Amino acid sequence: MTRFIPDKIFFKIGEVAEIAEVEQHVLRYWEEEFDILKPSKNKSGQRLYQRKDVDLVLEIKRLLYEEMYTIAGAKKKLKESKKSVGQLEFSFDREQAVKFKNSLKSDLQSLLKVLKD
Repeated sequence: MTRFIPDKIFFKIGEVAEIAEVEQHVLRYWEEEFDILKPSKNKSGQRLYQRKDVDLVLEIKRLLYEEMYTIAGAKKKLKESKKSVGQLEFSFDREQAVKFKNSLKSDLQSLLKVLKD
């Protein structure tokens, strides 16, 4: 089930608990158990979760509550899924890049000419 996550940069632990529908102490426990769940903390020590952390919390909850994994099983599954992501492939069109470079170079030369005059 997909949950609505507000468009914010940082979330406090109470907000994440509400989004994930778990208690705050559960999130603190998961932080201890799952090495990859490490929200940053502000100067006063308050946890600040980023969007990626919230997504991870929801994935942990799904694995534990819906898929019925144990903590150890969920750790292993997350580790495996992290490995399977691998490196992204990007296509590169050399001819198009050269054309863009030449066009950019021409534009910059024209701009220099205008600035000198």
